[in-house]
Amino acid sequence: MTRPRILDPRAVPVAGTDAHLPALDVQGLDAQGLRARFRGAKPGWTPEFEGDGPWPSDRQPAAAAVLVGLVPRPHGWQVLLTRRTDHLRDHAGQISFPGGRQEPADADAAATALREAEEEVGLPRQQVDVLGTLPPYTTVTRFVVTPVVALLPPAPVLRLDEFEVAEAFEVPLQHLMTPAHHQRHVFQAEGIERQFLSMPWQGRGSDGQQREYFIWGATAAMLRNLYRFLSR
Repeated sequence: MTRPRILDPRAVPVAGTDAHLPALDVQGLDAQGLRARFRGAKPGWTPEFEGDGPWPSDRQPAAAAVLVGLVPRPHGWQVLLTRRTDHLRDHAGQISFPGGRQEPADADAAATALREAEEEVGLPRQQVDVLGTLPPYTTVTRFVVTPVVALLPPAPVLRLDEFEVAEAFEVPLQHLMTPAHHQRHVFQAEGIERQFLSMPWQGRGSDGQQREYFIWGATAAMLRNLYRFLSR
């Protein structure tokens, strides 16, 4: 059985939002508070979203990692995200964290995330303060992705790999940690139902122009897991 592809996630109906859940007041969280959350994390925590779903696949699982970079700005914490270039074979034009497949030389998930961030957006790894990791998220393409949460410099200077990354931009963490902005979609095709989250955000891009960024799928699910983690 082949999985149904979602060609235009914006066109998939919204079944509802999670406005009944409280927003997380991240404005009251400083770097010390964030470090304390990860130091005090209990092992064996089960995230709300563990993967895209049990779609049949003959692909072997592959380890990967992404960098969930938090940028301290005068107006509050921001999350560094990227928009992939439109010509890529996989996930063209989608919003994602810097990251990718684990290489044999990588010591752990953090090493993978730091290497990939340096390759994709030119972020020097020595400027990244790793706080910890969230539980892995398994994508429909069988990547077992570990989110590595880290503090970035107040004004990171980036150099994009223009083949892979069309744009790097920041989204307010407060927006992403407000479940009223978390939309639940239900996609049906060929008798198969698939559900996913989205977190649309309208703001200025790296070129200063106002536009909507449609954050959805695995990226949105990992952000929702971060909300659950920080809310504990």
